[in-house]
Amino acid sequence: MRAFWILLVATFLWAEAIDCTKVFEERKSELLKEIEKIDEARQSFEALQAATNVLFEKQKSVLKEKESALAKTKEEIEVKEKRIASMLAENKKLLEQIEAKKNDKLDETYIKMKDAAAAAIIEKLPVHEGAAILFTLPPKKVSQIMAKMDPQIASEITQSLKKGPPFVENNQTKE
Repeated sequence: MRAFWILLVATFLWAEAIDCTKVFEERKSELLKEIEKIDEARQSFEALQAATNVLFEKQKSVLKEKESALAKTKEEIEVKEKRIASMLAENKKLLEQIEAKKNDKLDETYIKMKDAAAAAIIEKLPVHEGAAILFTLPPKKVSQIMAKMDPQIASEITQSLKKGPPFVENNQTKE
């Protein structure tokens, strides 16, 4: 009887072993499918990563090209700004020279002119212009010209001279 029980237990264990092997085989195929899915996902991820890296490098090179173009444009602008600044300085010097020559010539004209004639001309000018002319003349000549002028106009010009340059029009016009 003992042999019978051993045979029964052995058969039962053998059946269990077959069931375990069967379960392990089924589980093995499921695991292989999961491994395949994971491998496919990994390959897709690697392909996506490679494509992203290529796109990133391409954008990086385009950005570098644009940066170099901007730097070149900036340098060109700076050169032009320097050239314009030097031209402005040169033009300013020329304008000052022209203005000085013009004033010197005007001064010489009024210095050589008779006092009464100069007074008559300056009386007809707006106050700010008359003051600007008299300001550049020697004091002796100014006093001689103002002595020949209408006292009202001479006082207005004196007030303007007292304020000093720049002599600008105060919306007052000569009549």
